[in-house]
Amino acid sequence: MAGATIATSIAALPLKIIAGADDFGASLKDAMVSHLRSLGIDVEDTGVSSYYSAGSEVGRRVSASSSSGVRGLVCCGTGVGVAMFANKFPGVYAATCLSVEDAVNARSISNCNVLALSGIKTSPETAVEIFDAWIKTPFKSPCPASGSEPWSSEISSFLDNSLSEMAHIGKPTVGDSTIKKVYETTASCAICCLAKNREFTPVDIMPGGSMKIVRETPTSAIVRFKAGSVEPAHHHTFGHDLVVIKGKKTVWNLTKKERADLVDGDYLFTPAGDVHRVKYHEDTEFFITWDGHWDISLDEDLETA
Repeated sequence: MAGATIATSIAALPLKIIAGADDFGASLKDAMVSHLRSLGIDVEDTGVSSYYSAGSEVGRRVSASSSSGVRGLVCCGTGVGVAMFANKFPGVYAATCLSVEDAVNARSISNCNVLALSGIKTSPETAVEIFDAWIKTPFKSPCPASGSEPWSSEISSFLDNSLSEMAHIGKPTVGDSTIKKVYETTASCAICCLAKNREFTPVDIMPGGSMKIVRETPTSAIVRFKAGSVEPAHHHTFGHDLVVIKGKKTVWNLTKKERADLVDGDYLFTPAGDVHRVKYHEDTEFFITWDGHWDISLDEDLETA
């Protein structure tokens, strides 16, 4: 009966969990996803990739959400690597928690919204206890760090002020000298300037495509495809992020059975190893960056695509 009460109280929260892991955290992540779904919690499972891709993907999605009810769950061998890369994004406060006390402190003091767990050191049973404490602990509540007593008025005031200050960390500011310099020197986008004086070279295995390498490793490039071009199903060793500069394309992620229709300014992340096919409806140009050195493995020929 007590278990039913706990499940009801958690499921009643306006909550969505975005989960991800690397190979060392995959089993724990899968166990947690199953457990959370059994409680009626909405879970978006981003799958398994490198610890830095898994952490950054969850961090990116939590950062992009306007709802405080969207939180993240990331797992790797230690729980440290995924937290580091989740924290690259504004508004994300990821903490590695190896105990219930860690989780309560992280929520009370830092308003932690991404829980990082160790797939090596933490059992599924302990992970459930840590998650339960984390999800039910409000910001500024009594915690081990406060001696399990309410915070003093002075510290409580500090914590209140910290929320607005933390939210601005990582966001570019209008007065930033680097941003100002870019806009003073060119009216073009900064990404295009990186590739200045470099030539586009045809992508032989992708008819209609050409690429201008901006950086070799990790590889970044500006890519162009002519209208009507098709990229046959393929995958890469490393995950990649892309932003459409101009044009229109459709990406089918065959691994996840997802479709994304992209136009000017749209962004898409494709995890390492995910098989995907692309169709270009207009002449299209986009910026793309991989987590490592660029490569490609075809999963079908052009005629099949």
